[in-house]
Amino acid sequence: MTAPNDLILWETKDHVTTLTMNNPRKLNGWTMDMLVGLRAAMTRAAEDAETRVLILTGTDPYYCAGVNLSAVISPGHPAKLHAFIAKENEGLFEVFLSFPKPILIAVNGPAIGASVTSGTLCDAIIASENATFSTPFAKLGVTPEGCSSVLFPKLVGQDNAKRILGDEGWQPTGTEAFEIGLADQVVPHEKLMDEAHKLAKKWIKEDRKRTFKAGMTADELRKINARESQELAYAFLAPKFLRGQYEFLKSKGKRGPALVFKSLLLTRPLWSRLLP
Repeated sequence: MTAPNDLILWETKDHVTTLTMNNPRKLNGWTMDMLVGLRAAMTRAAEDAETRVLILTGTDPYYCAGVNLSAVISPGHPAKLHAFIAKENEGLFEVFLSFPKPILIAVNGPAIGASVTSGTLCDAIIASENATFSTPFAKLGVTPEGCSSVLFPKLVGQDNAKRILGDEGWQPTGTEAFEIGLADQVVPHEKLMDEAHKLAKKWIKEDRKRTFKAGMTADELRKINARESQELAYAFLAPKFLRGQYEFLKSKGKRGPALVFKSLLLTRPLWSRLLP
């Protein structure tokens, strides 16, 4: 393996490129550095003639703990912060929507938040028996993202989508995700990458083109992504989310980041009218 960025490992074999998110100390969470590295690696893979299929996975034991909010959101004027959140969220998922080659997500362990929803924007998800899928949006007080408000009901049905995205916060295992249609295949953990590589080579033999789940088009998903990103930006600046982040970071002893959210919460009556 080579490492164009220490956080993203790159390996190409048989025209299949595997990108491995490699920050196990932080559970492969999407800090700004990780996101920059991932975007750069995917841009390189999109242009790389040797790459015909892309596999994305993580260094054990986690697949990805999702977006590291305290590392992404920094102090600033709330109106600018609103615009930043909407733009960055929309741009994050656009990386997956615009990727021109088939993408296979190999979920080796717990996957949380945007790392789950971005997976459903790819061609297929192959899950280890060690995998779990968590989208704790309701618990955090935010709205669904990654097109999940529309795509999840199509993939797993209205009832299961409500369980996963709503207050229950159901976290299906790899096996359960396969049973309800969230994952396309589940395999023993030790066979995950072998099976992923086998499927990728099958796609190459079939000359598979980039596809999206539930028969949706990229343009349809882009419209959903744009709407959800605006809704999410408002939710990130709502009292429930700000209070929850303050309490969570305070409980972890992260005083500086906690004070950012407390300051936003206390001054919200003054700046909320300035939001678009």
